Amino acid sequence: MPNVLQSRRDSSRFQILVEIAAHQPNVRQKEVADKLGVTPQAVSEYIKELVADGLVETDGRMRYRITKRGVEWLLESAAELKRYARVVMEEIINHVSVWPAIARDDISEGERVTLEMENGLLYATHYRPDVEASGIAISDASRGEDVGVSDLRGLISLEEGRIKICKVPRVQLGGSRRVDLKTLAGLIPEKGLVGALGIEALISLRKIGREPDVFFGSKEAVVEAAYHGVSSIIVSVDEQIPGILNRLESEGIKYELVDLTLTG
Repeated sequence: MPNVLQSRRDSSRFQILVEIAAHQPNVRQKEVADKLGVTPQAVSEYIKELVADGLVETDGRMRYRITKRGVEWLLESAAELKRYARVVMEEIINHVSVWPAIARDDISEGERVTLEMENGLLYATHYRPDVEASGIAISDASRGEDVGVSDLRGLISLEEGRIKICKVPRVQLGGSRRVDLKTLAGLIPEKGLVGALGIEALISLRKIGREPDVFFGSKEAVVEAAYHGVSSIIVSVDEQIPGILNRLESEGIKYELVDLTLTG
């Protein structure tokens, strides 16, 4: 696993790979050096390392292309940076911003409140020292009302949601008629986000009496839900599966893939 946050070498390799991917095959080492603030000789040595490690390939005429392995390394590094950026934004911006929460108690202006996440929503309650995250209410709020909270301290406990992907065949291969509906019904929870991607997926869900919570934009919806600690299921036609997997892997989100196509 690359560590672009702690290793200067990996950070430089990451930036050079980005430049190669953006300008391949004609990569001007001097322009890359100027952009990174290093010497052309240093860029040349890094590129030699990337070629030796199988992340970049060359035809020997100063023409370079990123390899499949290089793309995977780049995606892993980008996902790491994205997770770090999310933490930084939460840690820093929280101290200067006002965040909306749902009041679980009657809350008074200026009161320090405890902050907890549940089902992807932020809740504010009377202060409890056993919970790490807290903030200051900026106004009075009755139970169930929205309340602004500033001066956030600590980290809000949040487990990243998991995504279960249920693959169904395209209509040319039988569509919903070739779906193991009994297994699908057993996978759908009573609560939780359920998305559908493709008409075949929508009809499969309807056949078990479950209307999806989201159809248009379901891929983005389950990703956003996972970031808020909400697990979900997305039923997808087979031809959309590669795009979903690439999206989840680039975001570093955990998933499980279940093939619901009936055999025989």
